[in-house]
Amino acid sequence: MNSVLIRYHEIALKKGNRAYFTELLKRNLLAAVKDLGAKEIRSLPARVLLTFRNDVPPATLIERMGSVFGVANFSIVERTARDIDALRARILESLNGTHFESFRIETQRGDKTFPLNSPEINRQLGAAVKEKSGARVDLMNPQFTVTVEILPHDAFFGFNKIAGAGGLPVGTSGRVVSLISGGIDSPVATYRMMQRGCRVIFVHFHSAPYQDNTSQEKVRQLLAVLTRHQFLSRLYLVPFGEIQRQIVASVARPLRVVLYRRMMLRIAEAIARKEKAKALITGESLGQVASQTLDNIAVIQQAARLPILRPLVGMDKQEIIDQARRIGTFDISSIPDQDCCQLFVPKHPATKARFSEVEQDETKFDVKELIGYGLDNAAEEEFNFPV
Repeated sequence: MNSVLIRYHEIALKKGNRAYFTELLKRNLLAAVKDLGAKEIRSLPARVLLTFRNDVPPATLIERMGSVFGVANFSIVERTARDIDALRARILESLNGTHFESFRIETQRGDKTFPLNSPEINRQLGAAVKEKSGARVDLMNPQFTVTVEILPHDAFFGFNKIAGAGGLPVGTSGRVVSLISGGIDSPVATYRMMQRGCRVIFVHFHSAPYQDNTSQEKVRQLLAVLTRHQFLSRLYLVPFGEIQRQIVASVARPLRVVLYRRMMLRIAEAIARKEKAKALITGESLGQVASQTLDNIAVIQQAARLPILRPLVGMDKQEIIDQARRIGTFDISSIPDQDCCQLFVPKHPATKARFSEVEQDETKFDVKELIGYGLDNAAEEEFNFPV
């Protein structure tokens, strides 16, 4: 089997824009397998067919297809003649050595001119599989599923449908900038916005040389995971320690965290405008830490004009941890590090900042100069998948 039949769901609801979404999905599918010798990709009714010049290990295909947003589910399939006898023969031959206790046949007849309807195809193929395998038919909870697709010019069969990543193809919802730390929350927030079709540029604030480089190394590892979903990522590494030092030298302790966050937003917004991005992403969850109280969020967000997307705002910590485990970022995020959030942090930060007080404190240092310092000293790195 050297073909994959990809099915989508949310894209099918786009009506007049469906072709645009489908073409971006096809582009992303090809990007995901660019090193595997793809031969052809073409649109079918509510599906995309991807074929390869040579056989590709199923585990590799499952891993690659499972990371592409916009895919509802997919099957590794074989093409046959549009003939029930040919389908029966190839399915039985392909089952050699496969053991299962229960099964079902699941047919989608995309071409209504085919002489047999879906229930009749299921009955004929099911009888043959039952006779060969000795397994029982179970339509509700089978151990094994044979999928059959009858299309205008082709017929395909495969074994089991594999769940995809869902959502919308990356690139359909525009560019955004993610403020990514080495922690648990921001990678999950980024993943969720990628799943909604956003192409993400990353900004990481670090405090070298006042602290070590562990947070930067963690972020590089996190990007290696997240880039599997958008295939090309750019990271801006912004030195923030000197900015923090100047703020500390100018203002009293309680408001420092709020002032740090406002400076981060300003610098990230400047990078977003350079990258033609239309919004910022943060990993904020309401009430989780001092800077994420409603009062502080309201004051902090006034530093930026671009929309700030907070996909985790209503999630509790355990929900975020569970998703981090599912997407493969939790273990990396759990590595101990020294990030800028731990540098020059007051013991008792303000939880109910007042804008008038914050505004007054910001007159004590040169905001524009610090933004310029962050931008001028930011390092850029690019990440690719597959390498």
